[in-house]
Amino acid sequence: MLNGWFLWFILFWVVFLVGSMAIGGFFMFRKFLKKMPKEDGKSVMDWEEHFVNESRHLWKDDEKNLLEDLVSPVPELFRDVARHKIAGKIGELALNENAPKITEDLVIRGYIQATPKRDHKFLRKKLFENRIDVAPYEHLF
Repeated sequence: MLNGWFLWFILFWVVFLVGSMAIGGFFMFRKFLKKMPKEDGKSVMDWEEHFVNESRHLWKDDEKNLLEDLVSPVPELFRDVARHKIAGKIGELALNENAPKITEDLVIRGYIQATPKRDHKFLRKKLFENRIDVAPYEHLF
């Protein structure tokens, strides 16, 4: 029979494995929903990729470094995904405005629009550290 410490060990592993699978399933399902085509035939991720590829030539090193600095508070595990999503939004803004190049203003506006409201406090802190005035962007927060 199961009793004592072995019972608790088995129960811990059951709870741990079920919890891990539930968390993994949740994130897989979210990614599945983002890959589902919308009315226009492209998914959210397809549009992200499109805007990144179409605006790639507009990026200069200073703006790339600014984006890299702004995403530095994001945990390393999620940083690549966040960078790609934000770059897609910045590219979308640049293409919609027919911008000749990506500017600091576009990077900041795209970052604000691409991130959830709960992450805006980290962005404000990072902009303050870089001595960038947030007043022109208050309406986006």
